[in-house]
Amino acid sequence: MGNNTNDGGIPMRLKITKTNNATSLYIIKDINKNGKRSTKIVERLGTLEEVLEKSEGQAPIEWAKDYIGKLNEETKTGTSNILIQKSSTKLIEKNSQNSFNGGYLFLQKIYHELRINKLCKTISDKYKFEFDLDSILSRLIYGRIIFPSSKLSTSKLSAKFIEQPNFDWHQVYHALEVVSKESEFIQSTIYKNSLNISKRNTSILYYDCTNYFFEIEEEEGLKQYGKSKENRPNPIVQMGLFMDGDGIPLAFNITAGNTNEQITLTPLEEKILDDFKLSKFIVCTDAGLASTANRKFNDKDNRAFITTQSIKKLKKYLMDWALSKDGWHLSGDKKTYDISTLEKTEESKELFYDRKFYKERWINENGLEQKLIVTYSIKYKEYQRKVRNSQIERASKLILQKPAKIR
Repeated sequence: MGNNTNDGGIPMRLKITKTNNATSLYIIKDINKNGKRSTKIVERLGTLEEVLEKSEGQAPIEWAKDYIGKLNEETKTGTSNILIQKSSTKLIEKNSQNSFNGGYLFLQKIYHELRINKLCKTISDKYKFEFDLDSILSRLIYGRIIFPSSKLSTSKLSAKFIEQPNFDWHQVYHALEVVSKESEFIQSTIYKNSLNISKRNTSILYYDCTNYFFEIEEEEGLKQYGKSKENRPNPIVQMGLFMDGDGIPLAFNITAGNTNEQITLTPLEEKILDDFKLSKFIVCTDAGLASTANRKFNDKDNRAFITTQSIKKLKKYLMDWALSKDGWHLSGDKKTYDISTLEKTEESKELFYDRKFYKERWINENGLEQKLIVTYSIKYKEYQRKVRNSQIERASKLILQKPAKIR
């Protein structure tokens, strides 16, 4: 900590200095610095004339002594203010850092609660590399949340933290290679550690896929040409992500951009069954991931599935059943309804406007028994009608104003 200064408990006192032009009042205090006794100025009160202005008629020296008495009393009770003297004429040292970013500290608390620092040590001991994986990974995580940017920019911005980074930016690339190799170990360990600080809702798991493009022209490794979510003509990689029932990420995998997303679900589930020791859950997906194989995989043991189903892709007899006007139910009501009669009067429409009607039946196809549920809502019907009418209106204007852009 540098110099050893011991001045605790020593009271402050008044010092008066006189020059040819004025008499000035100071608050001083005796200090013991490295075994040598000296004094320091705690506060300059001002000249007699300046003190008189704020003493409200009291004699300046008398007011100053009363003021110092109050400061000494506050020091004894631990309620005194700390005054830091700054000079308006002193130049700031070049290239010195005088401000620091402390916004990452709440993230650091979570980082340590998840024991990611200990996880980094385990990996470091395994590979025996010299760079500080904990320092690199923590800064990448904080940076991604606080100021998302490139790895180089993240390294530079990390230098503004209170705790300085302990790595060179080129070491970030070496660290990421190790993180990639240990991805499954990292995911399963963080999940286990998260159970110590929060209850995880793993009875329901949500799964979906997305992809990321690269500004390159040639395919390389996992970066392959595929159907981009952004319709870009660049190589992509695909990411599948499981979230728990509270929307907190559970596990992910990265696959080649030319991989059919339907076949990414089962391998990741198998990893969850093995590494995460989860065996009882319901998987929720959209229709694009609901292949027959995926449904059958989740129709055994303690697993189940919920997925969306396009009515257009149902067999005709099921489509007719789904679209028929009668046979609809309301939750908690044994009565059946004909939805074509719900809007005959404004009173009836208002009564059922926010209600959701449903019908359900079991079907058995391709050796898989499933319950098919169809829902209907007046409110949602009007929303879809509004969207459709807006699209028709925009199309009509386009035909009239810019027919060359029709195709």
